[in-house]
Amino acid sequence: MNEPAEFAIRAIGLKKAFPGVCAVDALSFDVRPGEIFGLVGPDGAGKTTSMRILAGILKPDGGVASVAGINVVHDPEAAKHVLSYMPQRFGLYEDLTVDENIRFYADLFGVKRAERIPRAEELLHAAGMSEFRKRLAGKLSGGMKQKLGLACALIHSPKVLLLDEPTTGVDPVSRRDFWRILYELLAEGVAILISTAYLDEAERCHRIALLHQGRLLFCDTPEHLKAHMEGAVLSVVADDLHAVRLALERSEGISSLVKSGDGLHLVVDSAQRRIPQFIERLRSAGVRFENIELAQPTIEDLFVQAVQREGAPIG
Repeated sequence: MNEPAEFAIRAIGLKKAFPGVCAVDALSFDVRPGEIFGLVGPDGAGKTTSMRILAGILKPDGGVASVAGINVVHDPEAAKHVLSYMPQRFGLYEDLTVDENIRFYADLFGVKRAERIPRAEELLHAAGMSEFRKRLAGKLSGGMKQKLGLACALIHSPKVLLLDEPTTGVDPVSRRDFWRILYELLAEGVAILISTAYLDEAERCHRIALLHQGRLLFCDTPEHLKAHMEGAVLSVVADDLHAVRLALERSEGISSLVKSGDGLHLVVDSAQRRIPQFIERLRSAGVRFENIELAQPTIEDLFVQAVQREGAPIG
């Protein structure tokens, strides 16, 4: 039985187990049209399994999965016409040109030539690949291959786009271009579900589901999620972060230490109390540092704290 399409994507109590492991454990979330929603967590968090269930490729052990109001478990064929799934290894044909790959996927989705040509031009222009139309896909860089994969996935103008870690291993420029294209899709009302192991990338999503070992830890906007942080976050900037970690990791009042950018984030019970103590400890240990200051918490800080609170391993 299909549901009204109030939500473009809906997962209710999804469960999936494999021998010896529960990959998805009672997972529930929804995504609205024109929204980018992130499934965020490390390897083994259940992101790919959840994606495959929503794409109609993998049957869940329990729960409901729907896209655009279509129950993907009961009617996977109907769901294929309204969604596009881009797995980690998207099936580009390296001995075909950019144009030929797009034409292949257009034929696969039943897109007529009159619709395919302007749509392909639009997508390639957005990806900055118009001048590479005759290049073999096998000759493209990793970032360009991912952008071509996205163009192929979008050629039939789907209502729902499922992207499984699409920017893994992609250079920073292509990664930025990829996200720019995603934001432009929102004007078309496309619902985008993206999984990523890059916790900093979660900041780009409207809402995220923070996953660990198949379970949902938190689900909200990035800003609201940070309000769940207990204690304060300090940032230590230094050339030798390893030396800073060794000097401070056993200090009283620290609940976690996480490398963040060029610095080290410390979650502490009291910034006012601990900053003078840490400055003195680093100086006594002969460790050079630029500064220690109060910092805004990141999604990574929250994730580490939430996992440690449960006593579970982070990796």
